[in-house]
Amino acid sequence: MSITDPSSDTVAAPTAEPGANQLWGGRFAAGPAAIMERINASIGFDRKLAAQDIAGSQAHAAMLCRQGILSEDDARRIQAGLTQVLQEIDSGVFPFKTALEDIHMNVESRLAELIGEPAKRLHTARSRNDQVATDFKLWVREALDRLDAGLCDLQAALIEQAERHAATVMPGFTHLQPAQPVTFGHHLLAYVEMFGRDRSRAGAARARLNECPLGSAALAGTPYPIDRDQTAAALGFDRPTANSLDAVSDRDFALDYLAGAAIAAIHLSRFAEEIVVWCTAQFGFIRLSDAFTTGSSIMPQKRNPDAAELVRAKAGRVIGALTGLLVALKGLPLAYSKDMQEDKEPVFETDDTLALCLAATAGMVRDMVADPAAMRRAAERGFLTATDLADWLVQELGMPFREAHHVTGRLVRLADDQGKGLAALDLATLQGVEPRITADVYRALSLDASVASRRSFGGTAPERVRAAAACARERFL
Repeated sequence: MSITDPSSDTVAAPTAEPGANQLWGGRFAAGPAAIMERINASIGFDRKLAAQDIAGSQAHAAMLCRQGILSEDDARRIQAGLTQVLQEIDSGVFPFKTALEDIHMNVESRLAELIGEPAKRLHTARSRNDQVATDFKLWVREALDRLDAGLCDLQAALIEQAERHAATVMPGFTHLQPAQPVTFGHHLLAYVEMFGRDRSRAGAARARLNECPLGSAALAGTPYPIDRDQTAAALGFDRPTANSLDAVSDRDFALDYLAGAAIAAIHLSRFAEEIVVWCTAQFGFIRLSDAFTTGSSIMPQKRNPDAAELVRAKAGRVIGALTGLLVALKGLPLAYSKDMQEDKEPVFETDDTLALCLAATAGMVRDMVADPAAMRRAAERGFLTATDLADWLVQELGMPFREAHHVTGRLVRLADDQGKGLAALDLATLQGVEPRITADVYRALSLDASVASRRSFGGTAPERVRAAAACARERFL
C-alpha cells in the first residue's frame, strides 16, 4: 500500500501570505512577526545537524518503503534527493532560509524543490520532535567519539614525556607546599589517569544515549505499521527507545556529554595551571617554545604561557554550558517544549572549545622541554626527605611513628635554623636529638633513594613509573 498523508505536527498550509511560514498552516497564515521569526528560528546553529538529519531521513524512508508505507519509486526519489541536498550543503551552495526555522524544514523544503510530491510523504509516521531528538543524539554520539579521540591523543603525549622522565626528580606538593620527592614522569602519569576517567565517562555516556527515538512521533507513537528496530539498526543504535514520551523529551544525553566535558575541562584547567606555574622563573621546571607562548607589547624579555592560560579560562565556558542547560531543563513537564531548542548551542560550543583545548594541551605537552636540574634544585629545598627520615627511625630503630615524627620535626627545625638540608646535618647533631641514629641514615636522606624506595603499586619509584607508563600504553592507546 502507499500512504500519502504526512504525520502530525508538520501539516503545510495550502496558501499563505508572502513571507509566512507554510509549516504553521491556516491558523497562522499571516506569519509570525519579525521578532517571533528571529526568536523561533534555529537554523543559524542547528544547520550543524544537517548530515545527521539527512541520515535519519534516509533511514526513515527506507523503513517506510520496506513496510509498504512508501512506494519504491517515491523512496528511490527521496533517497536520491536527500543525497543531492547533502552534497549541496557540503559544497556550501545550499540556500539556508531563516523563514523555514530549522534544519529539518530547510532540508524538507529543498527536497520538495528537487523531487516534488514524494518529498511530502517523507514525514509520514514521524514528527519534528522525534526527528530532532534522533539528529541530536547522532551528533552528540559523534562528539563523544571526538572527545575520546582528543583525550587519547593527549594521553599519548603525556605517556611519551613520562617515559622520558621516569627518573627525573622533582618536588611533590600538597597545599602547594613541598611535600615529598616524586618523579616528573609520575606526576604526568597522574593526568593520564584523570583523562582516562574522562574517556570512561564519555564511553558510558555514549552507551546510555545509544537508543533511537525515531518513530516516537510527536509524543505518543504512531498508528502506522513502522519498524523501529530497522531504523535503529540503520542508524547504529543498539535499540529503539522504550517510551515515546521520554524519547522526545529526554536530553539527558546532552547533560551527560556536558557533565563529562565539564570534568574534562577542569582536568585540563588543572594541568594548564601547572604549566603556567612550571614556566615561571621562580620554578623554571619547563620551557615552552614560541609556538605556545607570546611576548609582551612593552617588555621584550617576556614569554607568556598564553595557550595554557586560555585553556585554564575556557573551563569556565564549558562549566557554564552545563549549568545553562541544567537550568533550562529543570522545570519542563513532559513532553516536548520549545525550551529544548536551547539545548544545542551550549553543546556545539563545548565541542568546539574542548577540541581546541585538547589540541592545544597535547601540543604543549609535546613542545615542552623539562629542566631536570631546576627540578632537582627545587627538590633539595623544603626538607622533602623528612618523611624518609621518620620511616628510617621506625624501620631501623623500632620507634613508634608518632615518636619518629616528633624526632624528625626537631631535626627539621635544627636544619632550618642552620640553613641546611637534612642530609647536610652532621652525625653528632643528629645523635644529639636521637642517640641511636647511625651513619646509615644518610642513605635514606638522598632524593634518589627516597623516590627509589616508593616501590608500592602506584608509587613514584622510577621502575614503577616505567611499568605504569607501559601499562598505560596498553590500557589507553
